[in-house]
Amino acid sequence: MQNPPRWVSTNGDVERPNVARLYDYYLGGAHNFAVDREFADRSMSEIPTAAMVQHTRSFLRRAVRLCVAHGIRQFLDLGSGIPTAGNVHEVAQQADPTCRVVYVDNEPATVAHSRTMLRDNEGAAIAQADIRDVAAVLDAPEVRALLDLTRPVAVLMVAILPYVADEDRPAELVGRYRDAIAEGSYLVVSHLTADEQPELVRKLVGVAAETDSPIVARTKADVETMLDGFDLLDPGLVLATRWRGEGEPATSAEAVAYGAVGVKRPNG
Repeated sequence: MQNPPRWVSTNGDVERPNVARLYDYYLGGAHNFAVDREFADRSMSEIPTAAMVQHTRSFLRRAVRLCVAHGIRQFLDLGSGIPTAGNVHEVAQQADPTCRVVYVDNEPATVAHSRTMLRDNEGAAIAQADIRDVAAVLDAPEVRALLDLTRPVAVLMVAILPYVADEDRPAELVGRYRDAIAEGSYLVVSHLTADEQPELVRKLVGVAAETDSPIVARTKADVETMLDGFDLLDPGLVLATRWRGEGEPATSAEAVAYGAVGVKRPNG
């Protein structure tokens, strides 16, 4: 039997769809397996999953470019998955090669593969940590080496908070990161919602329950509580596709996530 690629973990996850590899597949990447492709193709027969992921990636790119335009040169991407097409360091470093990016993920295979991908980029790295353990994230050697948290940083929580269960208190989690970063830092958030497309999102939540990473959809009011202490840039908390959108094609997938970018206010 042929040995698996270096980035494959040995814990049996090749036999079950993995969210990082699914995202990679939806974005046109090559770092996925047959089990992921089969699952994704089956889900896309009922749900425009790829379009949802692509809309979120477009929002991420717009937000990163805005952060660079506003003087931010360091980025902490929480729950990043595999840094596939249109990732943060590509977008940021294209705008300014001095930008530094640290990705954070808790899945060993994702981290191993990402390290291989990033090994020739001195301004980008990935740390293995659970984003719910804020101290472990901020004390990770990659974070300490590349980021100066006494200066403004952009913290990216794009499409990751739905994976934080209610009992883990996502608003309080965001608040712990807010308290750890400098005044003038940026927060970029997107979050799944059933406010506009309840039946579609109900199906999506059901499909995610079959993977290794179930998700939670939340209301606009829920997401607003996560933004406490930040001044939101125009147009505020809106559907992510409407956040300084680039004219993405209209599909049902455009109304399933909120997006916002905020700046930490003094004493925020």
